[in-house]
Amino acid sequence: MPTYATPGITLVRGAGAVVEDDTGRSYVDLIAGIATNVLGHAHPAVVAAVTEQVGLLGHTSNLYANLPSITLAERLLGLLGREGKVFFCNSGAEANEAALKLTRRTGRTKVVAAYGSFHGRTMGALALTGQPLKQEPFAPLVPGVAHVDYGDVAALRRAVDDATAAVFLEPVQGEGGVLPAPPGYLEAAREITTAAGALLVLDEVQTGIGRTGAWFAHQASGVRPDVVTLAKGLGGGLPLGACIGLGEAAALLRPGDHASTFGGNPVTCAAGLAVLDTVEADDLCSRAKALGHRLAAGVESLGHPLVSGVRGDGLLLGITLSARVAPLLVDALRGAGFLVNAVAQDVIRLAPPLVLTDEQADAFLAALPAALDAATDAAAQEAANV
Repeated sequence: MPTYATPGITLVRGAGAVVEDDTGRSYVDLIAGIATNVLGHAHPAVVAAVTEQVGLLGHTSNLYANLPSITLAERLLGLLGREGKVFFCNSGAEANEAALKLTRRTGRTKVVAAYGSFHGRTMGALALTGQPLKQEPFAPLVPGVAHVDYGDVAALRRAVDDATAAVFLEPVQGEGGVLPAPPGYLEAAREITTAAGALLVLDEVQTGIGRTGAWFAHQASGVRPDVVTLAKGLGGGLPLGACIGLGEAAALLRPGDHASTFGGNPVTCAAGLAVLDTVEADDLCSRAKALGHRLAAGVESLGHPLVSGVRGDGLLLGITLSARVAPLLVDALRGAGFLVNAVAQDVIRLAPPLVLTDEQADAFLAALPAALDAATDAAAQEAANV
């Protein structure tokens, strides 16, 4: 179905941060399946874990437990440093659907989210998503969701009251243009929700598992959320999501309230364990932080007139442009052998594998000026042809 535009290339294999298309051409992958392939492509640890597990036990459904899912749940709670419970699913949208249902068990139905947010495209997750253009064709949506400007503490304080079940926020709005929460915003959200008796749900689908330089982006703020949702990097390229209830929120869902036939699949959970083991053993959180600084500083040092700034944390970066030519820049970079994506008309997103090498990062920086020039020229040509 034409849910997306037709892709321009067909990828057939990959290794590390390099992928190859069906013509044999190679590209440095700086988007990693939308921040998903944290260990790059065909990482030996993931390949070995998946191969071994599928030879032992490939699927159990939710009728039975399996050891990889139990171990992975314990590992995630250990990384969060909290007591809790984990529901495994297959994607970030499903994780947020589970979180939304969980909030209804508070006895309240009002939820507050942020404009510009992206929580998924299923009906509940879409209701949370603060992007009207994505919502309007599918109205009416799940009722009860109010949106406020992201980063506006006063607006959040006005919106949250004693009827509010939860506030959903992303520590960095990835799909919204790579917008990090302003300093103090998550802390204020925690104070506001606690005062109202509401839950604080943090969507770490894109930012979790080392992407921003910490296991979870919110840990840099010291905030203790009630619910954390994960996906993308968790499975290292395999479909794996998680809704994690912490503290009292862990007990809200009851037997029969929610389920997923494929959730907690032993093969995907084995992949998740391989991801956690490798991120820890290779200190990839620190690697993401250091390489993010290298890329951001390198882009800013170019002084190119089309670049207006760089924002984001770790290896989730947005290069902001002074003109609405991001799709043209994506094309120019692809022509130069680099895959990025336009997250807005004036922003391109970098979310490479955490195993990206210094040499690959430097090669991108070396190629970027010519690509920026090409995008500028293409925009001028398009304008002349109108």
